[in-house]
Amino acid sequence: MTAFGSVFMPEMALTQFDGEKWGNHEIVSSDSISLHPGAHVLHYASTCFEGLKAFRHSDGSVKIFRMDCNIARFAQSSDLLALPAIDAEQTRQMINGIVERFADQVPEVPGSLYIRPTHIGTEPAIGKAAGPSATSLQYILVSPVGDYFAGGGDSTLRLLLEEDGMRCAPHMGRIKSGGNYASCLLPTLNAKRDLQVDQILFCPDGDVQETGAANFLLIDGNTIITKALDSTFLHGITRDSILTLARDLGMNVEERSLSVEELLERSQKPDCEAALSGTAAVLAPVGTLLHNGKEYQVGNGKPGATTNKLRKTLNDIQWGLAEDQHGWLTSI
Repeated sequence: MTAFGSVFMPEMALTQFDGEKWGNHEIVSSDSISLHPGAHVLHYASTCFEGLKAFRHSDGSVKIFRMDCNIARFAQSSDLLALPAIDAEQTRQMINGIVERFADQVPEVPGSLYIRPTHIGTEPAIGKAAGPSATSLQYILVSPVGDYFAGGGDSTLRLLLEEDGMRCAPHMGRIKSGGNYASCLLPTLNAKRDLQVDQILFCPDGDVQETGAANFLLIDGNTIITKALDSTFLHGITRDSILTLARDLGMNVEERSLSVEELLERSQKPDCEAALSGTAAVLAPVGTLLHNGKEYQVGNGKPGATTNKLRKTLNDIQWGLAEDQHGWLTSI
């Protein structure tokens, strides 16, 4: 099986900021870019990105899911990293254009075309450790991907609850930047090797936040509990979509602090469920929590009915099987 996001279309959209303005965007080969070895991004991690999907509907049309929200977060990440401000309309045109170019190669559902806008600082200036890059490069990669659950939808994840460490610096959490992902790679790899877990759920000082690449949701009966938005963790667009649909279905949504103690207590209820939300999997069920050497089964340890229902509800909108009442789909 080909790994998610490892196959790319042969071309991408690209534009450059020259210190004063963005140039015209163009379609170029996606196999390489040219950077000076002293480029700011290579030394001071001035980079951010986005992840969104385009879906093929049964009538042959292709729709992009929540593109405007991704562009808004892309702009926010660029601003918080002191990168040149993106031109939101140009970014929208670039996404639409590259998706349209490869529209005939968007996989049938449950597959999709994964879209990866990327923004990097390019100024050759190794003396600017405390200064921003005056120039930058923005490009849009696209990658055909399959069903995240192709290996079987009955499995659940094992999470280690980590109270002593955090995913990233607290003021960086809402930025979708590569450094945030890199900072938690080693502890996650060590936990996988030593404890046979799938991910670490970072809970600094007992505050349940997120894993290395996904938001966390606790489902207790008809109530969803998840951390309220602040600067410490990523404001997931899938998270927002799931919470919106949960409210549509009459569920209670509580965006608030969730302690490790409360999480472990609630997880023992028979009807409790937990899940990770993100672009790739939508909702991935959690079956086991590991804390201080002890295992806690979440509910019955199997994928829950509410998790499956929420994932299906969102997939049905993405795939054109249900009405898009929130205006989330953009036609190319």
